[in-house]
Amino acid sequence: MKRRSFLKKSSLLTAGTLFTPLFLQQTLGQIQEEYKGKRIVIIQFSGGNDGLNTVIPYLDDNYYKARPNIAIQKENLIQLDNNLGINGQMKGFADLFHKGYVSIINNVGYPNPNRSHFRSMDIWHTASDANQYLNTGWLGRYMDANCSKPREGIELDNTLSLAMKGSKIKGIAVDNPYTFYNTLKVGQFDTLASGDVENLNEENQGYLYKTLTEANQSAEYIYQHSKVYKSKTTFPDTALGKNLKSIAELIQSGMDSKVYYASLGGFDTHASQIPQQNKLLKQYSEGVSAFVEELEKTDHFKDTVIMTFSEFGRRVKQNASKGTDHGAANNVFIISKHLKKEGIINENPDLVNLNRGDLIHSVDFRSIYADLLNNWLNVSSSEIMSKNINELSLI
Repeated sequence: MKRRSFLKKSSLLTAGTLFTPLFLQQTLGQIQEEYKGKRIVIIQFSGGNDGLNTVIPYLDDNYYKARPNIAIQKENLIQLDNNLGINGQMKGFADLFHKGYVSIINNVGYPNPNRSHFRSMDIWHTASDANQYLNTGWLGRYMDANCSKPREGIELDNTLSLAMKGSKIKGIAVDNPYTFYNTLKVGQFDTLASGDVENLNEENQGYLYKTLTEANQSAEYIYQHSKVYKSKTTFPDTALGKNLKSIAELIQSGMDSKVYYASLGGFDTHASQIPQQNKLLKQYSEGVSAFVEELEKTDHFKDTVIMTFSEFGRRVKQNASKGTDHGAANNVFIISKHLKKEGIINENPDLVNLNRGDLIHSVDFRSIYADLLNNWLNVSSSEIMSKNINELSLI
């Protein structure tokens, strides 16, 4: 059979099964049983969150000397331990901390830090060295080695982050499951199969057909699962809150995705930092608190680890605009029921011994990735990252 004839015939067959109601797909063997394995949820603070006004060294006089106008005062924070406090807008997060669900890692970064948003984010996304350029992400490479379908990595956004791109498998960016599903209609199969697309030979027509098939399968799968479970927990009415609610519902629907990714932007606080950052930290705290509450209701939190990071921290000293400029080392949060080490994991930020006005990192961010890969997702981190990295052993 010629490729074009095959495409015409198989397009009808495939489209017919892709857009069959869920109960009929189950009869046809298209839907698998509920996924009961482990998963990770990544929350990205885009713009460079100021870690010192998030986890505050409130007994260090150097902090208040460096930030006479923007330091968080003691009455506006929640005490944790190790002479550190959390921003007072983060009550929900503080509650998780006091339950023993949170690890806070201070002074996280990498050698020769880059202060460009784009380059530093690429370094975090790809787990590369500062002078190394990779075109696949650390989660994408994990999916290449351990997943068979793009839908096993879901990003709640309209574009896919580099972190989620592998060489063979790329995750799927889904802003809204229904919109994603509705943009991929059966008619696209007919157009492709008819040969009415310009500049396509039979070989790349087949490749496009395969790609479209995979996209439609994922769109149908995600959309149908998005209708299975509806949360009754009150999530904040913010973009992050809505995305975390969607992730919770997809998890509780039994989807087989192992990686979920969400972002919160606006942290590039060069001016008037306090109101902007406080607003964002409150959104994060309320969102992640509701997320954990929801997953605990259905016993899915025990199989979920949440990591929160930003591409860099901010300078120790405030600037003339009551903000902070691009810095280096920062804090990372791990939220889980299965922490070997909880609370404040390592030493407090050193505000005296700085590198060009920036905090000096003592923890390589890739050691956190290695821990998640080795001890939570049960894969070899040395096969995912470009070199052996000592894990932090938190999970």
